[in-house]
Amino acid sequence: MKKVKYVIKTKEQILLQRLITYIVIIVVLSIFGLITYKSWSEVKTLSNIEKPKEEVKVAATNEKVEVEENENLYQIKEILGANTSTVLKKTLNVDDVDLDYTTQYQENPELPSGTIRVVQEGNDGTQKMIILKTYQGEEFKEEERISGEVTEEAVDKIVEIGTGEGTNNYVPRAGDSIYATPETVKIREAASRKANEIGEIKKDEKAVIVEVVNNNWIKIQYQKIIGYSDVNCFTNINPNGPTTFATGTGIEYPKDQLMSILDFNMDLSKPSGLSIEQFRKILSGNPGDKQGVLASNAEYFYYCERQYGINGVFLASMAIHEGGWGTSKIANDKKNLFGYGAYDSNPYGGASSFSTYAEGIDLVARVLVKNYLHPKGEEIYDGQIANGTYYNGPTLTGVNTRYASDKNWANAVFKWMTYLYNRL
Repeated sequence: MKKVKYVIKTKEQILLQRLITYIVIIVVLSIFGLITYKSWSEVKTLSNIEKPKEEVKVAATNEKVEVEENENLYQIKEILGANTSTVLKKTLNVDDVDLDYTTQYQENPELPSGTIRVVQEGNDGTQKMIILKTYQGEEFKEEERISGEVTEEAVDKIVEIGTGEGTNNYVPRAGDSIYATPETVKIREAASRKANEIGEIKKDEKAVIVEVVNNNWIKIQYQKIIGYSDVNCFTNINPNGPTTFATGTGIEYPKDQLMSILDFNMDLSKPSGLSIEQFRKILSGNPGDKQGVLASNAEYFYYCERQYGINGVFLASMAIHEGGWGTSKIANDKKNLFGYGAYDSNPYGGASSFSTYAEGIDLVARVLVKNYLHPKGEEIYDGQIANGTYYNGPTLTGVNTRYASDKNWANAVFKWMTYLYNRL
């Protein structure tokens, strides 16, 4: 028979065992109570959330309370709208865009000052471009362009500019004899680059103006061919003999007449009317031009105005504002007075480089005319058609809309325009 072993506990051991048992029971009950209280609090919170539904029903009979509820609802919508508008959205596109040609200016001391003679016509090429646009809500913020594969090379424009004595003030007129300046000039059946070619005229050969169509086109007769050509590809100076032309200081409008157009909302697609000497005057001797960059390139703002119709004072004011009178790092290192090609996230890296300041001035003038200052489809310089990609009107405000993320850009540029006009 198995024996059972009994353990006899002392009185102290029995009391200790009971104490431990009571402590365990108290701890278990406390935990259970805490869980119960927490669940009850959550239920109470949920009932409080649903409570306004009942109050709204009651408020239907109380006009004052109903107005307060509507105001709260309006404030919630405002908060949600403000938070939503801070979300940045980016879009990515790959497009075929124009590869803008550059203009090579060559000085010719045998031509009178102010003379522009096209030696070779320029043609834009084509390249793939990655375009990254950033929006804040529905508002456009900035655009970053990353150059890709070149599918068609651009052909540089070559222009001779006169640096000799006197000034050539020639204005084309019907009946005048003119002479081709590029190696070949195309004659077309209509005043458009898209019109069919019906002939061509070689360099230095003579034609007669039948009609002046506009600032870009003239109707000419060359031998038995009558058609249309680019007015910038001809000169009145006979390369084979003496030609009389106006000399002297040139046509200069007085200061009050030139300043009469100065206005914040002025049309920037119209020339300022300043002579080459007046451009040199307003851009020389300025304290801010410590390195003489603007002074030594003053005539190129005049040449751009003559060739592309843009207001040259506006163009110079942009250069002053963007390039800090030629003292910015981009202006110094890359001969880029406008920060052209730069974008907010990488200004220096994105900015284009030019071999001369004149190249950058000429290119930016054409980009502004083609994309910002004329609506799509309108005829512009060299018989080309405007893209109007960023057109919002030919004013400072219109250009500011897509050219610069800084909303005060237009005011800053107009400040310099006013300064330069007052130096006439």
